Amino acid sequence: MSLRTPQKIRNLQRKLYLKAKKEPEYRFYSLYDKICREHVLAYAYALVRSKRGAPGVDGQTFGQIEEQGLAKWLKGLREELCAKQYKCGPVRRVYIPKPNGGERPLGIPNIRDRVVQAAAVLVLGPIFEADFCDGLYGYRPKRSAQDAVKAVHKALKEGFTNVLDADLSKYFDTIPHEDLMKSVARRISDGAVLKLIRQWLKAPIEERDEAGRIKRTGGRSNTRGTPQGGVVSPLLSNIYMNRFHRAWRDRNMGERLQARIVGYADDFVILCRGSAQKAYDLTRRWMHSMKLTLNEEKTCLRDAARETFDFLGYTFGPTVHRPTGRRYIAAQPSRKSVARLRQRIRRTLKETCVKPWPEVVERVNGVLRGWANYFSYGTVSRAYWWVDAFVLQAARRFLVRRHKLHGRGMRRFPPQVVFGEKGLLCLGSARRAGSFRTP
Repeated sequence: MSLRTPQKIRNLQRKLYLKAKKEPEYRFYSLYDKICREHVLAYAYALVRSKRGAPGVDGQTFGQIEEQGLAKWLKGLREELCAKQYKCGPVRRVYIPKPNGGERPLGIPNIRDRVVQAAAVLVLGPIFEADFCDGLYGYRPKRSAQDAVKAVHKALKEGFTNVLDADLSKYFDTIPHEDLMKSVARRISDGAVLKLIRQWLKAPIEERDEAGRIKRTGGRSNTRGTPQGGVVSPLLSNIYMNRFHRAWRDRNMGERLQARIVGYADDFVILCRGSAQKAYDLTRRWMHSMKLTLNEEKTCLRDAARETFDFLGYTFGPTVHRPTGRRYIAAQPSRKSVARLRQRIRRTLKETCVKPWPEVVERVNGVLRGWANYFSYGTVSRAYWWVDAFVLQAARRFLVRRHKLHGRGMRRFPPQVVFGEKGLLCLGSARRAGSFRTP
């Protein structure tokens, strides 16, 4: 769900952006009162509400807030902020599985803290957006992961084929607070705003063990990290990563190394015309000076004219156009991305095994359409064929079990029935018809 920003807030953001763009050394000194404005907090709540996130440590839900009276709740929060009595609560720790195995820790603040963070992002975001370098694509307005994919592919086609595929070790968990605050203070001199950000960085992490016992870590003693899951974390992570991009730009490394840098959150690649080893050595030194660590096992050098590498779910590298035998550098959905989609389809069919068929179709097609909306760039025909073949096979098994039939259902459920009468989305056909995007 997306919300249209109220004109009053858009006007404020435009003024802040233009001021920051016009005066790169200017430090903004009066911002806290703008975060506390009634209409800013109300829109911040709407943004947080649209994400449908889980409750934090205090257990308070959106339903409870609205049942008790949203206007009254927002008024109380605003009064706390205006009186400078606001204190953020602890962050609830949860773990989600990573695509490549293991678990990723997330921190879920209370709803009230998420609302204040969202209000701060509405005010601070335009200021730092004016400073962000072109190679930084993550968590920015009118930019997306697919834009980063297109930028990488464009550079490869222009001859920047020697690639440093970089991976940072636990970037969000290791951002040093003091250095991050210096980057924030480079633009913000409002002490009340800086105090808010420090509160969020120092918020203790609370989790429960298997026996239900509460464990708290972090707090005032914590000197590193901005928990993934907080509304303000993407902006703070971009502010700190922009130090690297800014140093790259200011020292003219693009021309000196004949290279381009493309980054999304903590993932980035450096694409070079010449050797990528110099870019690798420089990156390792600069990351060390920023108190960050390159994951040496996952960071690698690639010659994209001869070998492939993966970035943001795509595989880049040489491939052959089968009808003509012509070799070219392609961008295509990675095998891992296709495998993850297959897992999601299996899980969706399992979750909907007793639901009416129209609901099954709606769920599966939603998964397929969302995947295809992202993986719609580059060479996609082969990946779409793999997906369509898997969906056909999985749907047949599902329908055979549901109708208690013998055999594999190939005669009863041929492709024209599964993708026609039964209504499942065929990616190959949908691509030819240009019908992926939902209205």
